[in-house]
Amino acid sequence: MTQTDGQLYAEDLMGSAWRAAQLFSSYDQKQVDTIVEAVFRQAFNHRVELAEMAFRETGIGVLEHKIIKNAWASLRVYKDIFRKKTVGVISSDHLTGISEIAHPVGALLAMTPVTNPTSTIIQKCLIAMKTRNSIVFSPHRASRKSSRYTVELLAKAAREAGAPEGSISHSGSKGYKYLEDIMGHRYTSMILATGTPEMVLKANKSGKPTLGSGPGNVPVYVDKTADLELAADSIVRSKTFDNGCVCSSEQALVLTEEVDQLLRPLLMERGCYFCNEEETQAVSRISYDVLNRRMRAAIVGQSATRIAEMAGVEVPHDTKVLMTSCAGIGKDYPCSQEILAPVLSIFVVTSFKEAMNTIQAVEREGGLGHTLSLFVNDEEVIEQVSSVSRAGRILINSPSTQGAIGGLFNHINPSLTLSCGTSAGQVLVDNISVNNLIHIHKLARRRMNHQWYGVPRQDWMNPDIQADDILKDYSWNY
Repeated sequence: MTQTDGQLYAEDLMGSAWRAAQLFSSYDQKQVDTIVEAVFRQAFNHRVELAEMAFRETGIGVLEHKIIKNAWASLRVYKDIFRKKTVGVISSDHLTGISEIAHPVGALLAMTPVTNPTSTIIQKCLIAMKTRNSIVFSPHRASRKSSRYTVELLAKAAREAGAPEGSISHSGSKGYKYLEDIMGHRYTSMILATGTPEMVLKANKSGKPTLGSGPGNVPVYVDKTADLELAADSIVRSKTFDNGCVCSSEQALVLTEEVDQLLRPLLMERGCYFCNEEETQAVSRISYDVLNRRMRAAIVGQSATRIAEMAGVEVPHDTKVLMTSCAGIGKDYPCSQEILAPVLSIFVVTSFKEAMNTIQAVEREGGLGHTLSLFVNDEEVIEQVSSVSRAGRILINSPSTQGAIGGLFNHINPSLTLSCGTSAGQVLVDNISVNNLIHIHKLARRRMNHQWYGVPRQDWMNPDIQADDILKDYSWNY
């Protein structure tokens, strides 16, 4: 049977990656760590250059923040993983006789977004090299140049440090055209999908194991017990970071009337502009396409003043965030949807119960399994909210953007692939890192398990022996 052009392309691309993975699997921990350090150093030393390239090419976000993201994706991720054991026996329990042995997954295919192109590549390269997997990148079309340059730069560092040829590569100029063939190829061991919901869905349908991100639509609840100065600082810091283009940025501010009266002036002092009803409608129209149910690409990662100009709304020149008052939640309310820009909807409620209902409704509208931000100093409230939210990351008194990606305001694994569980079509709820890119095999030495062998055989055969008898009369220690 004659192969198509796409099949031939995938065979060549993934075949090379697979051969690299097979060779890489024989490396020891010292060799692996040497390669990881080299990739880190290359990424960190070129963080400014890579940020400038991504900023010029995409026109998204804030240059300074893209530099920070590259620094975080290199230094913070490296510091998180460099001491971890990922080769051979990684744990051993003498009592149970069980040892755990790490094996690489194989050849990875990674899709990367236009919003965080270079930083996502840096983070994924580091965790792939640490786990002895080869990795092939398929970048978003609008960030091809900066993405491919980043891949080639890091591949060179890995290769010079001893990594097999083809350990880090990209899908080339025809990659997007043949992406489905590449996804489904026999040598593609796993897909790391970070990007649009459509792209993640395509990866999920490929038949390959997929670790993907989910849509954000992050609610943030400010309780009456919160430190309101901290809340205002954190929300503005987060929503303006790289002009709100990180999927974990706040999308819906939920608060009672009492808190609204106190928090609103603090937000205004920090550059938040509260739109009236007419302005809200104008901003909503320019931000979200109701007919096709997607945010408009033109506003992603743009400044608040630029979006206001596009919407025909006059705002002060120092405006940082556009606050839109939302009358409802659902497909007919554009401002209740995820907007990756400094546009933040506000829901003023009459009670704590209504606040919980609003949080749940916002999550159902595209944010299940992702992130919830809480500003509160009452553990009972934290427990109540946590019991009803479906968020995979519940952040307390932290900027949502920086908190969810981890490693800055908490000790969550630093990652730019935030998996959201079955609600988002994923198996895991986790910040994807090295633990997710190894197969852990069990070595089980003979240990007589007296939970079983401590019970006389005749008791199993005796129908008069009941569960209560077993639990009462026999030890359940090893």
